[in-house]
Amino acid sequence: MKFSVKLCFVLLVAYFMAALFGEVQYRLARYNDVTPQYNVVDANSRYLPPGKGHIFGTDNLGRSVALRLLQGARIAFIVGFATSAIAISLGVLLGLLGGYIGGKTDSFVVWLCATCASMPGLLFILAISLVVGKGLLGVVFGIGLTTWVGVCRTIRAETVKHRDRPYVLAAKTLGYSHARIMFRHILPNVLHLVLIQFSISFPSAVSTEVFISFLGIGVQGEPSWGVMINNARMRLWQGVWWEMAFTTLAIFILVLTFNHIADYLRDRLDPVLRSEM
Repeated sequence: MKFSVKLCFVLLVAYFMAALFGEVQYRLARYNDVTPQYNVVDANSRYLPPGKGHIFGTDNLGRSVALRLLQGARIAFIVGFATSAIAISLGVLLGLLGGYIGGKTDSFVVWLCATCASMPGLLFILAISLVVGKGLLGVVFGIGLTTWVGVCRTIRAETVKHRDRPYVLAAKTLGYSHARIMFRHILPNVLHLVLIQFSISFPSAVSTEVFISFLGIGVQGEPSWGVMINNARMRLWQGVWWEMAFTTLAIFILVLTFNHIADYLRDRLDPVLRSEM
């Protein structure tokens, strides 16, 4: 278990460094107003298999699959962090308000969660993306504003448990404001759930972005992993397997890594599970 967790953190750091390198490459190309290296077309290098010159081969336009995978990692981390920030912030705020205040506020939060959860998730994401605009910004807001329900329900349930505990009652007796009690006293005691929810929502957001980009509605003009899979699927029958294989493998390893980390954080941070160990 310890070895697998250490390996997962090493892989996560490797992905982060790849995404950081991709971001630097992307920003430098924009600053110099030149075509990024991962988008440079080379007709003489089309369909090259993995080898010395191109470790992961090239695509139908002679572009390096390895460089495009790095850009896919960059987009994945942007989507993962940005959507998780939106979903967790909204979910934590509403969960704390509903669980602590109760009454009509809690009823409204429960109704809002039930209403959003009953909507088809993909259609809701596509609708928000079309309103905000196609591209990375639309994907981020679309996923972020539709994935907060699970976080909200978890934080609300935990806040209900804490609102009548002695330390909260003592804070009320001392005259502390409701905002201070929620954010200075209750929130630190449910923070472990926020970390666990982040480790779960990150890979989920990446997978959703890949699917949306595969449909052609997500990221435009950039090598998202979904765009790469969509481009590669038409050439499998020609024996050009490497773009599809390496892209799928990159997604699989990233999602598997976060799933293992989520399990580890749950076992280490959840007081109930920790007491049983």
